Amino acid sequence: MSPHLQVWRWHVTMTTSILHRISGGALYVGGLIVAAWAITLAMGPEPYAQFLGIMGAWYGKIALLGFTGAVFFHLGNGVRHIIWDFGHGLSKEDASASSYAVLGFAIAATLAVVAIAYMMGLV
Repeated sequence: MSPHLQVWRWHVTMTTSILHRISGGALYVGGLIVAAWAITLAMGPEPYAQFLGIMGAWYGKIALLGFTGAVFFHLGNGVRHIIWDFGHGLSKEDASASSYAVLGFAIAATLAVVAIAYMMGLV
């Protein structure tokens, strides 16, 4: 049996490991949203307008924001794992630094997409 969280000191690599799993689940839900978008688009103007109404509401925008953040976090952490697969960045210091880099990338890229969407009048 693994030691419980009370035994371990919380650290950033632990956080990114947990967030990687959560973002993977969020990508699954986001994939269902993308599928719903495609299906309603194929069904015609009325179902598509209903879909846009749902995604344009505050809760739809939060879902899209979460999906965008999950995409960028999972992408950044996936690249980090590929680098690890080649045997680089495995020291504690490098792993912590790359964790912060992945978090920074995910936040910056998500904010950039939101800013672009705002400038285009989509938000």
